[in-house]
Amino acid sequence: MKTIAIGVGKNENIIQACHIFKEKHPKTNLKLIYRDEDLVRAVLDDKIHGVVRGSLPASNIMKALKATNPHITRATYVNGDKYEFLLTPVGIDEGETIEDRLDIVKNCIAFYKRLGKNPKIAVLAEGRKDDFGRGEEVSQSITDSERLTRLIQENTDAEVENYYILVEKAIKEKCNIIVAPNGRVGNIIFRTLVLLNSWPSYGAVTFGMDKVYIDTSRDQSIEGYVRSLTLAEKLDNF
Repeated sequence: MKTIAIGVGKNENIIQACHIFKEKHPKTNLKLIYRDEDLVRAVLDDKIHGVVRGSLPASNIMKALKATNPHITRATYVNGDKYEFLLTPVGIDEGETIEDRLDIVKNCIAFYKRLGKNPKIAVLAEGRKDDFGRGEEVSQSITDSERLTRLIQENTDAEVENYYILVEKAIKEKCNIIVAPNGRVGNIIFRTLVLLNSWPSYGAVTFGMDKVYIDTSRDQSIEGYVRSLTLAEKLDNF
């Protein structure tokens, strides 16, 4: 029987989500974990097929996972209006350099190709193209977005366009990989779409490690946790 471990913290939505998931997937065993260190051990346990962070705090867990998997990155799997996309980076300390974001994009491309889907990438910046000069940080973000777009074009065969600050246009045109200027901006976009406006999310897919690990928000809904468990179960089959 397949086993998925999930972290149980202060958000009791996770308990209800487990009951709902078991009704739909009776042949999948769920292991409830209540401590950060035990969740990390679950990732290293070959008898566990997938791990979902659930409602345990992220910082200690990610720090421990990066000690053995230094190149892990994350991308949140969001369902938009009749389409889905990966949003990255979403960790507040992730995607700090252009090279970091390029590596994440490559992982997102590989993920979609693994699912048999064609990636369409939107690179974002902290301003429009003609906002260059309106502050050092804004100008640097625009310059970085243009360089990242060129690197994606040179290093992959995926379709890519620089949308600058126009995230609404990227979503309207059904881009399925949306690259924020940094993890802090990505985290705000995630919270606005998913936690405020209730866009469905499966959680964040973690790249750079062998085990299926789905990172989730501590503030997620019951339905959100069910989706994360479902994604973990599905990805283990690939």
